[in-house]
Amino acid sequence: MPDHDVLIVGAGPVGLLLGCLLLQRGLRVVVCERRADADQRTRAIGIHRPGLDALDAAGVGHEVRAEALRLEGGEVRSRRRTLASVDFASDRPVLILPQPRSGALLRDRMHSLSEEALITGCAVRLVRQDADAVHVTADSAVGTRMISAAVVVVADGVRSRLREGLDTGWRRRAGRAAYSMLDVEEPTSENRAVLHCEPEGLVESFPLPGGRRRWVVRGSADALRTADDFRATIERRTGIGIEPAATDAPTPFLAAQHAATRLHQGRVVLLGDAAHEISPIGGQGMNLGWVDAVRLAERLSGTRPGAVPDLGPYDRRVRRSASRAQRRSAFYMAMGAPAPAPVVRGREMLMRTLGSAPLRGWTAGLLTMRGL
Repeated sequence: MPDHDVLIVGAGPVGLLLGCLLLQRGLRVVVCERRADADQRTRAIGIHRPGLDALDAAGVGHEVRAEALRLEGGEVRSRRRTLASVDFASDRPVLILPQPRSGALLRDRMHSLSEEALITGCAVRLVRQDADAVHVTADSAVGTRMISAAVVVVADGVRSRLREGLDTGWRRRAGRAAYSMLDVEEPTSENRAVLHCEPEGLVESFPLPGGRRRWVVRGSADALRTADDFRATIERRTGIGIEPAATDAPTPFLAAQHAATRLHQGRVVLLGDAAHEISPIGGQGMNLGWVDAVRLAERLSGTRPGAVPDLGPYDRRVRRSASRAQRRSAFYMAMGAPAPAPVVRGREMLMRTLGSAPLRGWTAGLLTMRGL
C-alpha cells in the first residue's frame, strides 16, 4: 500500500490549495517543497471571482477578504485621454493581495488540517510509477527520501523540473514580451487599475494594500535598469510623476505563454503553471491554477482508493480553459504593444467601443474571468 493517497510536488499557492482541498476530504496528502522557506517574491496580486470561490472551498476565503484591497474598477487611457472605464460588480469582485500573503494563509490552513503534510527543503528529482503506485526519490536535509503515493501531482511551476521526463510536451502560444515592475508608496492612491496603452508601450498600475501601488512598464530590462529609468519612462509616456525610493530597483520579467499538450500520464498529473503558462498581463494565471485545483480535487477524491484516476475529463477541461485565457492575455498584450500612429488610432477606437454602454458589462466580465 502506498505511503500516501496523493503526493504534491510544489508548495506554491496552487499546490497548497489542492493539498487543503484533499485533506478536507480525508485523503492522506504530502506536499514536497524544495525551498526551505516560503517564497517571498511579490508576483501575482489579483484574485478574481473563480479564484475566490476556490479559496472559499479551501477554507481561507474569509481571511483573504479581510486582508485584501477591493478593486473598484479600471480605466484604459491612451495619449493622456481616457478611452474606457468599467466598474466591477459586487458579484464579480477583484481583490488585491500579494501572492506571499495568500500563500501564507494557505500554509496556515494546511498546517491546521495536518501538521505533517508539508515537507520543506525536499527536492523531488525522480518519479517512477508502476501498476500500483508512484515512487518518488527526493533530496532533503536528512538525506535521500523514498516516498510512495497512489497519485503524484506535479505543481512545481513554469520551469518544472519533472515535466520533461513525463513526455507531456510544452508548446509556445501567442503572447510574449518583456516588462519591468516596481511597487511605490502612494498613500492617496485610488482603488482603481489604470492601463495606459501608449504608442511607446504599455504602462499599467494597480493599488496595493498598505498605501502602495504597483507599476508595470513594457520594455527591455536594459532600458529600465534603475528606478530613475523607470520613473522617467512612465513620465514620458503618461505625464504622470511617481516617486520611487532611491534604493528601489525595477524587477524585470518576461511575459510568455506555453501549454502542455497533455496533462497526465498514468498516475502522474500536471497542475497550475506546470501545465500552462498564462501571461501575467491580465492577471489570471494563479486564479486559473486554483480553479484547476478544484477540478482535480473532485476527480481524485472521487477515485476508489488505490485505483488509477480517470483524468481525461480534467485534461480536456483544463486545456480548454487555458486556451481561452491565453487568447485573452495575448489580446491584452497586443493592446499595449509599441505601435505606429495608424495602429494606435485603430486600437483606441476598439477600446472605446469595448467601454461603451452596450458592451461595458460584457467587457467587465471578460476582465474578471467570466467563462473560464
